[in-house]
Amino acid sequence: MSELQYQREGDYQIPALSLPEQMNPPLGKYGRMRQSYLKEHREILYNQLLVNGQLYKHLAQTDRSAQERLLILMQQGMKKEGLTETLKAKDPLRWTGLMNSLKAQAEEVILQELITS
Repeated sequence: MSELQYQREGDYQIPALSLPEQMNPPLGKYGRMRQSYLKEHREILYNQLLVNGQLYKHLAQTDRSAQERLLILMQQGMKKEGLTETLKAKDPLRWTGLMNSLKAQAEEVILQELITS
């Protein structure tokens, strides 16, 4: 572990702290939602993750988990509701409405399970 460096500010010696530079690709929708939630409602956890350099890793993992969960929930819902390519071809407006409803339900589950937990 390296020795802590100080910088002079007036009559005081202040620790020269900096966060490591990270080159990370942009986060997806659910990673950004988790980040916003942590900033607004879990400030201590947010700051701990940020200072330890684990924030992006946590947000990226949340985003990946949410995407996987959405896919599973959508597939299960489509099977349960009987949403098939045949229905899509016969009645595209009904199929679109059911898919939108299904996605809203799945996102509500994801919000409760992964974003605000």
